[in-house]
Amino acid sequence: MAEIIIVYYSRTGNTEKMANIIKDGILSEGGVDVELKKVEDTTVEDLLSPDGIIMGSPTYYGTMAAELKKLIDDSVSQHGNLNGKVGAAFSSSANVGGGNETTILDILKAMLIHGMIIQGDPKGDHYGPVAIGAPDQRSTVQCTKLGKRTTELVKKIFD
Repeated sequence: MAEIIIVYYSRTGNTEKMANIIKDGILSEGGVDVELKKVEDTTVEDLLSPDGIIMGSPTYYGTMAAELKKLIDDSVSQHGNLNGKVGAAFSSSANVGGGNETTILDILKAMLIHGMIIQGDPKGDHYGPVAIGAPDQRSTVQCTKLGKRTTELVKKIFD
């Protein structure tokens, strides 16, 4: 069975709430195993076996938290070994103009450099779900949708 891992960093709990909503979206779609891991409990080797990798971070100064960036920086040791996996990203911030999209794009750029497959969303948060503070109804819908869409893509490719 295909597998998706959700790796996230959360200081206040908002990004963790988003990660759990995404997990629920994956589970509602069914047909894949899903693992939810805090970045501090994740090693680069944990990224090697899943078919899909979803990463989330709060936005700090327009980019991801240092804890997630360190995992991505350490992943250079596995350059080429994430090629062909499905990738996705999500972020939370304190303000509407807080840098959510730049955070998500920074995560997606690293995934693209690894050769991962990224799917945009033509009818929602195009790059990935964003929340301003705690996830509200809009961002909950977007997180659920990301879980479902990522699952559908992983199953198309790996089943």
